[in-house]
Amino acid sequence: MTRRTFVRGSLAVAASLAWPMIGRTQPRRLRCAVGPFLPSPEDTRKAYTPFFDFAARAVGAPGFDLAVTTDWAGLAVAMGSGHLDLAWMGPWGYVLANAASGCQAIATVKYEDKPTYHAIIVARPELSITQFPADSRGRAISFADVGSTSGWLVPHYYAKEVWKIDPRSFWKYSEGASHPANEIAVQAGQVDLATDFDRNRNAMIDAGRIRPDATRVVWQSDPLPNDALAVSRDLPATQTQALQRAVVAMTAAQAAEAMPRRYTGWVAATHQSYALIENAGRVLGRLKRG
Repeated sequence: MTRRTFVRGSLAVAASLAWPMIGRTQPRRLRCAVGPFLPSPEDTRKAYTPFFDFAARAVGAPGFDLAVTTDWAGLAVAMGSGHLDLAWMGPWGYVLANAASGCQAIATVKYEDKPTYHAIIVARPELSITQFPADSRGRAISFADVGSTSGWLVPHYYAKEVWKIDPRSFWKYSEGASHPANEIAVQAGQVDLATDFDRNRNAMIDAGRIRPDATRVVWQSDPLPNDALAVSRDLPATQTQALQRAVVAMTAAQAAEAMPRRYTGWVAATHQSYALIENAGRVLGRLKRG
């Protein structure tokens, strides 16, 4: 994917999220978005709508509009363009949006009661890979889009700082796929390896989208901060505070009703909660050094 294609595609996503402006004196619907967490936009919308309904009620909004983006970079651009009030964002997408717009993380999601997750690389199970990445040299690998934390940023960071390799010459490299597409491509034998994250792999197994033995995890990152709930800097402080209080106080019963399977609530967060991700972006030259 060329830079020109990426920019053009991301701007198109942002434009699609530009809801009509409503007069400031009128109660306004909450403008929300979520990234491509599940295999299809329809699956994602169905799974995440109850949470955004909870969020709209928490801030006293008369309702909400929910956009489901098809890539992580587009979600960051949309928030950075001022077209959203609230987004459930991947960590790297949040950091990019913060740099562009000053949006702020107010909470980090808990998955199985933990506010962390792992980037992973999966391989076809029959491949003999005991030492990673050495045993995978020359294999075909699919990275996710450049806005993905676990599917692009973190494995590139490890390649540069830990493995000391150039992914584009070490492997037969491609990028730009969604996480579900990566798992399916490995299962189908279309590629040898692919990037993903543990939560997505679990969700696809739970939904019967992939077989548990269809891919094998050959690498796992250190713990990473989970997804951010980020708000626009233009959202009134009273609404921001009300939303943070409500999500952090979610009971197990509320989380089970309003959130996708295995998500159990939120912990309070600030921008500093994502310092590890921000640093990786700077090391890779994707953010200006502060």
